Amino acid sequence: MQTTTTPDPLPLPVPDADWTAFVQRRAADNLAAARAGVEQLAERAAGTGPATDDPAEVMARWNDIGTAIDNVAQLGELLAQTHPDEAVRTVAETCQQDADRLATEIGLDPRLYRVLAGVDADALDAAGRRVLERSLRDFRRAGVDQPEEVRDRLRALAERQVQLGQRFDKNIRDDVRSIRIAPERLAGLPADYRAAHPADADGLVTITTEYPDYQPFKTFATDAAARRALTVEFLNRAWPANDAVLTELLAVRAEQARLLGYADWADYDAEVKMVGSGSAIAGFIDRIVAEAQGPADRDRQVLLDRLRADDPAATGIDAADNAYYAEVVRRERFDVDATKVRRYFDFPAVRDGLLAVTGRLFGLRYREVTGAGGWHADVTSYDVYADERLLGRIHLDLHPRPGKFSHAAMFPLVSGIAGRQLPEGVLLCNFPRGLMEHSQVVTLFHEFGHLVHHVLAGRHDWGRFSGVATEWDFVEAPSQMLEEWAWDPQVLGSFARDETGESIPAELVARMRQANDFGKGYFARTQMFYSSLSYLLHHERVDDITAFSQQLQRRVDAFDPIDGTHFHAGFGHLVGYTSAYYTYMWSLVIAKDMFSAFDPGNLFDAEVAGRYRDQVLAAGGSDDAAVLVERFLGRPYTVDAFSAWLAR
Repeated sequence: MQTTTTPDPLPLPVPDADWTAFVQRRAADNLAAARAGVEQLAERAAGTGPATDDPAEVMARWNDIGTAIDNVAQLGELLAQTHPDEAVRTVAETCQQDADRLATEIGLDPRLYRVLAGVDADALDAAGRRVLERSLRDFRRAGVDQPEEVRDRLRALAERQVQLGQRFDKNIRDDVRSIRIAPERLAGLPADYRAAHPADADGLVTITTEYPDYQPFKTFATDAAARRALTVEFLNRAWPANDAVLTELLAVRAEQARLLGYADWADYDAEVKMVGSGSAIAGFIDRIVAEAQGPADRDRQVLLDRLRADDPAATGIDAADNAYYAEVVRRERFDVDATKVRRYFDFPAVRDGLLAVTGRLFGLRYREVTGAGGWHADVTSYDVYADERLLGRIHLDLHPRPGKFSHAAMFPLVSGIAGRQLPEGVLLCNFPRGLMEHSQVVTLFHEFGHLVHHVLAGRHDWGRFSGVATEWDFVEAPSQMLEEWAWDPQVLGSFARDETGESIPAELVARMRQANDFGKGYFARTQMFYSSLSYLLHHERVDDITAFSQQLQRRVDAFDPIDGTHFHAGFGHLVGYTSAYYTYMWSLVIAKDMFSAFDPGNLFDAEVAGRYRDQVLAAGGSDDAAVLVERFLGRPYTVDAFSAWLAR
């Protein structure tokens, strides 16, 4: 199947074009192609029509079906999260539902299962055998071997899960809350932030729960009451609407798992991940909580002592104060003032620096494409080259607007198939157009890691292996590792400059790194609270999610819950990650180990970087993640590097 032909990128309409027609046409064409492929395989199962016993041809047809469905699902999910026109977002959601519905029908079709089960695996190459084995596993996990009435129920449950997930996401996306305060209550915030938030006709300033407003406010605003008011609004996004949505979503998943013979959804979901089982998730969480206990207690006490210096009556610390006092401690103890550090990180320079750094590291070249089309004027597109070979196209949509995905993530637009489809990915973020906090720079590097992974792994013959197609609990590791380059003094010095053109001093970056290490213990505990909530909601029957969440937070997190808030309603990862939010920390364990292969004094070592690019990133899902990592490191991965980092 291998070919050297380079396909063209997907032609996109310009922002003011008829995007509804474009989405519907692409969906109709690809769904028709997928259904035609299904019928061809079904005819083979029935012994009617032109059929072939060639295993390679059967698998190629199967590959085509999956690719066509992905083409619809990926476009639908992306535009449902980012198109400025709500009507287009609604059409996109429908197309995604149609693609997922067809995928469910295929997974429950005994005729197709019989065709693939009858393929002679020995007649396939290693890659083909891996696709066949994984596909047969998918059929079993879908319930193809269940009685017809059970398959009908599984089909309905799968469709309902998609609908509920979309509604959960939409409720978060659409529920932008705010506080209105007097201008003097912006004290402590940078001058450009204050300038961007002028008083209205009533003499008040509006601060929203959108990330570019919320994150700086909770970090720098000296007004404790205002911080608390905004934090409460943020933690109540999509409540109460998402309470009922999540309750039904959890019930749907539990019934699916039960019908398929699993103890709960967590066991079902973990089966195809590195972790292997739900009980292993619980064991991993317990281990990280225990390892983080000492560092978390130590650093939390530092924050609490500093809070009490301002408020002697304080008995605890929570989300309204923790980011602010962490910033105070870093400023006072490490001489790092994030409001001053920001002056080195002007958005256009950071974006260009990121491209230069990743280009040098991975041997890539980015060429901006004018007239590439896109859903909004903010979208910038780049073709990605290795030498003179076009590898793929990326689209950057990095600033907030109404109706847009409110966090930061990479969305695939097209999965690369060698000789047929060029990989294309989209970065959706919500950064300011001017000065950025360094934490936002780190986030940009992290998310761009997913984008590079998607493009570099986009030259496989099999859609099954294309892009970020590894086990889900490894997905974050390459991006977490790329964050290390956003902390290196030489790397930052290459693009981080203040208004006079002076590069960020290396000694300041060193202090920033020391300051960032403060709080990693309580960071790990907070991540384990999120992970525990994600896992336990899918493991236990929970009647009052708010009460359960707050009780769990008191037990696992280093910080107290805020009464009257409902964190779970705005916890969007409960849709995509379901019971597996633990994967962020699981991936970090592996990321720390992989980074140990690099010389901190030479992060651009061509041999190590090239080996990592080719053996981990470009490999996509062609092998198990543990095998890819062992191939790169020359040994199985361990927790040693992570444990040493957490303890120091």
